[in-house]
Amino acid sequence: METPIDQDGKLKCSIEYTLKKIGGKWKTVILWHLGVDGNLRYNELRRLLPGVTHKVLSQQLKELEEDDFIDRKQYNTIPPKVEYSLTGTGRTVMPILEQMHKWGTEQMDNQ
Repeated sequence: METPIDQDGKLKCSIEYTLKKIGGKWKTVILWHLGVDGNLRYNELRRLLPGVTHKVLSQQLKELEEDDFIDRKQYNTIPPKVEYSLTGTGRTVMPILEQMHKWGTEQMDNQ
């Protein structure tokens, strides 16, 4: 198999690129909840993701924000309030996640 990195250090495989951006245990689930449930605060996301640690959730949110999938809006209130939402780029992933949801539901029903 040919290496997925070209001479300039860029990924050549579109699937690998996609998985690098949204892969992992939590990113797709975070995107799904923001797409289905709308804007969510940090603790709301944490409740929706049982088993995720504070460190991992914070890192995943930071990476998704850096890659322009989600927007982080901080309100200067006491206590501070932070809300996450999908960006335009994040919304473009929703059809993929909807298909994954459909496939997973069908497979779970068949077991």
